[in-house]
Amino acid sequence: MAQALELEVAGRTVRLSSPDKVFFPERGFTKLDLARYYIAVGPGILRALRERPTTLERYPDGIEGEWFFQKRAPKGMPDWIPTAHITFPSGRSADEMCPTEEAAVVWAAQYGTLTFHPWPVRAGDVDHPDELRIDLDPQPGTDYTDAVRAAHELRAVLDEFGGLRGWPKTSGGRGLHVFVPIEPRWTFTQVRRAAIAVGRELERRMPEQVTIKWWKEERGARIFVDYNQTARDRTIASAYSVRPRPEATVSAPLRWTEVDSARPRDFDLATMPARFAELGDVHADMDDHAHSLDALLELARRDEHDHGLGDLPYPPEYPKMPGEPKRVQPSRARKDPAP
Repeated sequence: MAQALELEVAGRTVRLSSPDKVFFPERGFTKLDLARYYIAVGPGILRALRERPTTLERYPDGIEGEWFFQKRAPKGMPDWIPTAHITFPSGRSADEMCPTEEAAVVWAAQYGTLTFHPWPVRAGDVDHPDELRIDLDPQPGTDYTDAVRAAHELRAVLDEFGGLRGWPKTSGGRGLHVFVPIEPRWTFTQVRRAAIAVGRELERRMPEQVTIKWWKEERGARIFVDYNQTARDRTIASAYSVRPRPEATVSAPLRWTEVDSARPRDFDLATMPARFAELGDVHADMDDHAHSLDALLELARRDEHDHGLGDLPYPPEYPKMPGEPKRVQPSRARKDPAP
């Protein structure tokens, strides 16, 4: 292994050990390539992470080695990287890394962090999200093109219900994410309810192409609107995060005019720096906006009052939530004897 390097990152010096360790064997990208990538897109990923509690997805030996999610701030983290205290659904709590400088991202890359998973809250108020995040997840038999069709209809839904504006990005895989900046005055439960309302409206408009069914056996070859990604402690990869895929793709912010022509494989650890140098952060203005969820929450109220459409299942690791339906997959439920 080559000797450690010292990298200058926006006024900070960050030590990088084993810079020639290969993280992506298929492409030959090393830890140094990863660090240089995050330096190149530093202002963009800091915009996505700034003051947000952030879970680190770490691959210390590259994508073919063991990996883990690190929620608690790593031991030995420099004192210039602040933390935020967050509470999990279990009632347990932790202090999570809360980046405020570009150097914090490179420091995390030194420890094998590929993907950053920020909470949709800021350190000053960790109980009220300031982003509504919509995850358009292609199911078997569908692909990115199908997600694009759903994204365009989603854009229309957001505009119709409150004049909301979403900022799209590739997931780094086959899907699309659309983030909507919101006023931080609703709880996680309320924001999740708004996401469910969005998903149901999309499902009504595109019943053969979109589903909000939680159980995989019911989804079919449709785009799944993963409403549970808005539940507390569920996070989505940040813009500019590198994904643990052989191609070293990244989650790429897009303009709406690019969504149709873009392909997830177009954006990777090698190509994104050039795009960023040319265009900058195409989501740079997102934090200048803060929308209201009132119209979507009214839609959710009407769904429940007029159509009997209440809550949907939470993820399996969550405690039973008030108003949640029976958390059992339909094929098993049908086998249960009648009371």
